[in-house]
Amino acid sequence: MALIRQAVAPLRAARCVRLPASAARPFSMTTQRRGGHGESQFDPPSGWLWGVKPGEKAEPEGWEWPTYIFIGSLVATGVALAFKPDTTVSTWALEEARRRLEAEGILPDSNSQEKKD
Repeated sequence: MALIRQAVAPLRAARCVRLPASAARPFSMTTQRRGGHGESQFDPPSGWLWGVKPGEKAEPEGWEWPTYIFIGSLVATGVALAFKPDTTVSTWALEEARRRLEAEGILPDSNSQEKKD
């Protein structure tokens, strides 16, 4: 196996040397472009925060109001979910069992204890 590798290596090296420079990029017919051309897509630095001079009012952009409405709706949803009533089956079953046990006299009535305090 080593003999085959030694015999093929010079042939492979000679084949790489023989390739013309134009064959280096066989799938592209145009020259390779590097870097960006045209005018800059960024504003030059002005030295002011967000480009607004002191005393001038910033002009609102198109994305601001939809963002404020979205964030406000998230806050309102969070508050509504924090204060929603507990309507799970286990809570209902616990309350129903307590009510029935109090009616049968097994548990003392919780309302009468609150009235004594």
